[in-house]
Amino acid sequence: MSATLTQAETLMDSSPVDISVNTKRDGDPPVINVTIRQDPLSVTLDGPAIFAITVLLILGVHLLQPLAAALFIGLAAGLLFIHNDYQNYLKLGPGGTPATFPGYVRINWLKLWACRDPLNPLPADPDVEPVAGILRRKPLPYRCGPRPKVVGIAPQRQVNQFGSRECYLALRRTLENHSSVNSEEVGVGTSCFEKHGMGLFARYPFNKTCQGEICHVHNSDHSMHMNLHPDDVKEVIEKGWGERHPLTSQCLLKMPVPKQFTMVYAPRSVDELKVVCQIIEAAGWWVSAKEMKLDVAAEI
Repeated sequence: MSATLTQAETLMDSSPVDISVNTKRDGDPPVINVTIRQDPLSVTLDGPAIFAITVLLILGVHLLQPLAAALFIGLAAGLLFIHNDYQNYLKLGPGGTPATFPGYVRINWLKLWACRDPLNPLPADPDVEPVAGILRRKPLPYRCGPRPKVVGIAPQRQVNQFGSRECYLALRRTLENHSSVNSEEVGVGTSCFEKHGMGLFARYPFNKTCQGEICHVHNSDHSMHMNLHPDDVKEVIEKGWGERHPLTSQCLLKMPVPKQFTMVYAPRSVDELKVVCQIIEAAGWWVSAKEMKLDVAAEI
């Protein structure tokens, strides 16, 4: 048996995502695929629209001064761009910034101060403690293939190469099991940074984060954000497993995230899940100053 629900059947045009449900054989559980869309700015004109715009331009040229006509055309184009950009902002889904127009304005203000190259590692900090990262003991393997396309600031999401839902659920179980076994040192709850999704927290953080948050997982694209030692951030970037958050730029403006805040791409396989868990262990070590060992959930 095969069944597919397309966007037209399940969602309205303004929905932030495409959702498809596929069942391969009778008795198999359905597989849910979620795709975040980022639409380019486009304008489609039919005959009546072309006629109306032509009339408006002719009237504008004759009735308005050239400067006023130019300002009118520029304002219309600017409003169209803002509307399209705002819709793309909403399509990223819930995140640390409210999905409202004031939230959109705030993000665009922060964008002026954002990191221009998220693949450029953090500069060396002689005052950081511990002095060196932990991933140097067991370097990461290189991630296969090109990096996913990442957009947005808050929220920041990847819009392709989505990880498998099985790996996402296994990651959640891994974090929950670790929290249950080590309840005196860590706990799980709603992310302090994102205000959505599951986060892992250190009960007695050594390096300051939002309420001791070690990492959180995004429900939409299955990627993660976590706090890492600067050396480990460099290792993650150079081996292709993630990138800096745009708001980790070094500027005078106080940013809402720590400068070590890093995005880690969604795991696409069991092998990638194991590497991601190794990175989470490094994040736990950085936040709590204690080594952490994750047992990857056996059932995937």
